[in-house]
Amino acid sequence: MKLSLKPHHLKRYKDIAMLFWKYGNSDLAKEFANDAAGDEKILPARPNQPAPEELADDLEKMGPTFIKFGQLLSSRADLLPEPYLKALARLQDKVKPFPYQQVEEIIASELGIRISKAFSFFEEKHLAAASLGQVHRAALRDGRPVVVKVQRPEIRRQIAEDFEVLEEIADFFDEHTDIGRRYRFGKLLAEFKSSILQELDYQREASNLTTLAGNLKDFPHLLVPLPVPDYSSRSVLTMDYVSGTKITALSPIAQLDFNGDVLAEEFFKAYLKQVLIDGFFHADPHPGNIFFTDDGRVALLDLGMTGRLSSAMQEHLLRLLLAISEGNGDEAVKIILRISETMEGFDEAEFTKKASEFVSEQRDQTLNHQDVGKALMAVSRTAAQTGLYVPTELTLLGKTLLQLEEVGKILCPTFNPGASVRRHVAEVMTTRMRKSATPGHLFASFLETKDFIGGLPERVNKILDVVGNSELEVNVKTPDARHLLNGFEKIANRVTTGIILAALIVGAALMMRISSSFQIFGYPGIAMICFLVALGGSGWLILGILWKDYKDKHKPKE
Repeated sequence: MKLSLKPHHLKRYKDIAMLFWKYGNSDLAKEFANDAAGDEKILPARPNQPAPEELADDLEKMGPTFIKFGQLLSSRADLLPEPYLKALARLQDKVKPFPYQQVEEIIASELGIRISKAFSFFEEKHLAAASLGQVHRAALRDGRPVVVKVQRPEIRRQIAEDFEVLEEIADFFDEHTDIGRRYRFGKLLAEFKSSILQELDYQREASNLTTLAGNLKDFPHLLVPLPVPDYSSRSVLTMDYVSGTKITALSPIAQLDFNGDVLAEEFFKAYLKQVLIDGFFHADPHPGNIFFTDDGRVALLDLGMTGRLSSAMQEHLLRLLLAISEGNGDEAVKIILRISETMEGFDEAEFTKKASEFVSEQRDQTLNHQDVGKALMAVSRTAAQTGLYVPTELTLLGKTLLQLEEVGKILCPTFNPGASVRRHVAEVMTTRMRKSATPGHLFASFLETKDFIGGLPERVNKILDVVGNSELEVNVKTPDARHLLNGFEKIANRVTTGIILAALIVGAALMMRISSSFQIFGYPGIAMICFLVALGGSGWLILGILWKDYKDKHKPKE
């Protein structure tokens, strides 16, 4: 690994080294290491360990890049214990703000107009502060209530410099450690970087808001705020103001005023549509991004992180979600193996065993304890441990489902995501078939069929010519030709031995009629010798076959 001597890089090396020094020997690190190695042992608590809240504070001090990393970890219930999840959840919406003077400067620079000219009202106190920006309440000149999200100053430069350091460290781990080669930190970091860069483009987020609002127009209980294009830029985003309360702040009394079962069901159904039909979904539905509006709807905020899926991947995920919701471990494993990439040393037997157990556990859970997202994340983690690299879309979907289940159970404590998948799968499949039956798709299929039928006579003639001229060759590729040939030789030897023994028995029977002075047990001696040899050989052959079958049956699985 080549280290940079730039001042910012040296400072970051020191900060990261201090973070590893502080938490590298903690119970959190040891528990994660044991978990990654498949060790089920729970370590006893040790004195003088850093508190979970300290980790959130330390990441916040290190800046936006590490705050985003903490936010990512806060949604990974499959990786961290509950106290750390709660501590890191603060980073989702309770980050220190930046001064209002900088807000004015950024808006004037981006929109080319002063705040006093663009808005009839602009609240100096921030409404919320996040890792990449902060939000202020305002009103347009026509009185339309809006919120304005302003990006933190110099954040693009900070993130670019941080990633230069992190990429050097990730490359070192990937090249020199087994855990790096297994988890591919460089590739994970590249995906994390791409996600952050997308979130930094507020024009892209404005487009995402418009697209998602159109896709969810048939869900009356869901709301997506629309952007104001003329008041938005790459670093400033103006959108409709949503009056309501975060669902995490809803009191038990407030929850009595709405039908949580209906809201949770529609919320989950909308996400199934996003993932399995639209191929475009809100990938960060943590409770901090979900509002319960004053008119009784659920609002989806902050569309900086989204996911996109190809049609083929949607088909695979539909089958996978159905298999997991029904506890069909074998089917889930087949689908994951089909869409994943195997690494050197992949232990398929171990992965199949563990993944099937995780999925099958869903079948044994009570209705309100089934966690499709948790099972999917557990399977993804097992894949990494055994040498299987699953697609990014799979881990992103697992993370999204974990957050969805958390939101769904806030709205309705008895909500069952697995049952919701099974209830709506028929409708999803029907919609997908109807969506694929467009004129363009039908014409494309028709043209492919036409090309196939048109070229069929020529292909058949070529095949017949090759056969007629005795030029047909069949090539067979085997993964281990020597092993296959040895198997054929054993079969041939057994068949040959059986034929010889049968010939001895037939010969002995024919020679029984030939009188001879040499006798054994009162029968012609030569005939009896042939018969006894045949009897002994047959017994040896049968015992050999039975012994081989017994060894194969009791051979330990690799």
